[in-house]
Parts: sequence; structure tokens; C-alpha cells
Amino acid sequence: MNLIIKSCIVAVALAASVTAHAKVVEQRIEYKDGDQVLEGWLYRDDAKKGVLPGVIVVHEWMGVVEHTKSQGRKLAELGYAAFVADIYGKGIRPANTDEARAQATKFRSDRPLLRRRAQAALDTIRSQKSVDKKRIAAIGFCFGGTTVLELARSGAELKGVVSFHGGLNTPTPDDAKNIKGQVLVLHGADDPNVPPEEVQAFQQEMQKGKVNWQLVAFGGAVHSFTNPAAGNDNSKGAAYNATADKRSWEDMTDFFKEVL
Repeated sequence: MNLIIKSCIVAVALAASVTAHAKVVEQRIEYKDGDQVLEGWLYRDDAKKGVLPGVIVVHEWMGVVEHTKSQGRKLAELGYAAFVADIYGKGIRPANTDEARAQATKFRSDRPLLRRRAQAALDTIRSQKSVDKKRIAAIGFCFGGTTVLELARSGAELKGVVSFHGGLNTPTPDDAKNIKGQVLVLHGADDPNVPPEEVQAFQQEMQKGKVNWQLVAFGGAVHSFTNPAAGNDNSKGAAYNATADKRSWEDMTDFFKEVL
């Protein structure tokens, strides 16, 4: 993989942190997977000195949107260097669900490509001077949840991965033995996109691979439960759930206190 990195600092403060003078700053970073240019964003609290533990954030099937960036900002407020990764490519931003489905299917059908794009993001965050290379984790939402689990299965050097309402299936379940960090899956118990048989297969995969893992299922939650843009109609299969959103984020922060 040919990885080329260049960055452009956006000299704006995006959000105030808990201290009076601290600000979350955004750094746009272009990087590459082969010839494909990718565009990510690094968020950090400018009051935090020295190296910080890093967290990769992988987007939903609509690509890098405001919801994804907002998660990066929130992680920066917690004291992490958060890198919002771009799996699809610079300028590839689905305009509707049909386009999103086409992009997501492309990568779900080619797991080596998906892993390579995720690895490019890992290489990029590891190259940042403000990031502790030995303390890096990854989180993902929906499509992004599938992505970070595949990155872990590839044997990537990660302390942990967190999947929020992500797909759990994989064509290579035996690769679970390659997972080096801990795994946390935050799942909507009523998610029609991830049926019970898929959850059961994932559990068996983790057990067989002797992975340090946990799965939390939120009752009454369906797909996309962390995204307010999903609406509130569970009958559509994807809907925001404020309680599951809050509790899942708390589970993630507790997890990171342990692994990072």
C-alpha cells in the first residue's frame, strides 16, 4: 500500500472544552490508499499537551457526514486525538440511500479492500506527532462498525474496537484469532439488519477465537440508534433512541478508560 500524507490545518475553534481556554481544533488530512485519495479529519483539544491516545472514527454508509464529525469532537473533549476516517474516497459522498447502498456494498463485498482502507486510516493516525502510537483504538457506526471489526480481524495493532449498531458478519470468521485488542459491540436488540442468528454467529466466532469481547444489547433499539437524523419510527428498522445513545456512549468511555 502506498501511503502519502499531507495535512491542512483549519484555523478555527470548533467547540469549547470543559476548561475555559481549551478548544477542540480540526485538522483536515489527505492521505492515500494506492492511487485513491482519502480525506479525513483529526480532532484534538488544543489545551492537551504531549501525545494523546488516538481513536479512529469510521462513518456510516452515508459517508463522512456531520454525525461522524460530531463523534470526533466529543472524543476530543474527552482527551483523545480522534481521526474521522474516509473509507469511500475524497469527494465520494452519497447523495441518497441508493448511492450509499452501492458504496457500502462495494466494500462489504470486498473485505480485503475494506481492511486496506481502514489500515490506511490507522497508518495515518499513527503518523501524527500528537498521537501515542501504542494507545490507539477504533470505533464505527453501522457500516463503520463492520469496518472496525474487520480491521481488528486483520490483526491490526489496536488496543480495542467499538461497534455501534454495526454489521457483525464476516466471510472469514477464523480471522478472529488475529484480534489483538479487546472488542465491544453495542447492539440494538431489535435491529432487523443484524438478526439474532448473526449475533449468535458472532458470539461463536469470538469464543472460538479466544477474544476478549463483550456485547451489550439495548432493548427497544433498532439500527442507527445513535443518529438523531434516523428519526424515531422503529417500524422503519432504523431510528434514534436517546437512551441507547447515552448508555452506549457511556459504555464506550468506560471501555476506553480500561484499554487506553
